[in-house]
Amino acid sequence: MEKMTDLFVCIDHVGLAVPDLDEAIRFHTETFGWRLLHRETNEEQGVEEAMIGTGEQGPENAQIQLLAPLREDSAIGKFLARSGPGLQQLAYRVRDLDQVSATLRERGVRLLYDQPRRGTADSRINFVHPKDAGGVLLELVEPARHA
Repeated sequence: MEKMTDLFVCIDHVGLAVPDLDEAIRFHTETFGWRLLHRETNEEQGVEEAMIGTGEQGPENAQIQLLAPLREDSAIGKFLARSGPGLQQLAYRVRDLDQVSATLRERGVRLLYDQPRRGTADSRINFVHPKDAGGVLLELVEPARHA
């Protein structure tokens, strides 16, 4: 059996809640010289999102995820109404989301979803409940395996 640390790869991304996705992309690309790596709409989660990274983006470099709400009742819409724009979550990249989820549950850690959901670029995701993680929303991300 693998050790828990063997299942974690790296920090995948930091999620920032923003009211205007285009403005946030413009700010990061023009001010810091970051590149737009991916953009999509996720109707299920009620967000429009963009992944941005540095000019030297490698496979294990963390990215910034910009999240704008499609609806006020989405998780990001509610976050912005409650807290305003800013840091919304920290995401860990994992090798096997099912195994990590089972191990965390065995250790008494609550996850937000019973089953993984679709995340950015067809990744599989779940979240550790903030009350079990010192108030921080931790996302678990298993990247899509493209053939």
